[in-house]
Amino acid sequence: MARMRDARFKRSRSLGLNVYGHPKAMNRQVPGQDRSQKKLSAYGRQLLEKQRLRYYYQVMEKQFKTYVKKAMKSQETTGPALVQALEMRLDNMVYRMGFARTLRQARQMVVHGHMEVNGKKVDRPSFALQVGDKVSLRLKSQAMSLFRDNLESRPDYPYLERSGDYQVTLSRLPERQEVPIEIDDHLVVEYYSKAM
Repeated sequence: MARMRDARFKRSRSLGLNVYGHPKAMNRQVPGQDRSQKKLSAYGRQLLEKQRLRYYYQVMEKQFKTYVKKAMKSQETTGPALVQALEMRLDNMVYRMGFARTLRQARQMVVHGHMEVNGKKVDRPSFALQVGDKVSLRLKSQAMSLFRDNLESRPDYPYLERSGDYQVTLSRLPERQEVPIEIDDHLVVEYYSKAM
């Protein structure tokens, strides 16, 4: 399975956005360089937004193109449909539900078999959730202190409904304004409309 193995903090600084959610990711500045003064062309801006979105969800380029193609074929507006499809990935929902502190930790939890969807073990991070799906922490994993600590500081999202400490139901599809990412998705769509 292909994974992103580059330096996370360096990648965040080059993109100008904390795509990994780590509090120290944007701390270091290179003396004499100010990236905010760098002038980007229209194409450069589109490419930057595409890379930001891709790295935010930690999706490889080939898989990301598949998400874009599906979003372009959907009946909805392409940009919000793309973000919605990425948001519905199991690893991302485990992160949003508060089972993990970072998306990377959520992906590891899924791959190691700690999560169940509708009572069945699922170990694919890209598994697409549907409305009404119940995501829960496996019974064996509930005893682990790491997961209990994560649940104490979990945020609330209007499209997630808690039914007990270790089970969350996806009550409806997330709307674009409810997804807390700082990305201009229309620029991503413009980039791919020329590229495909």
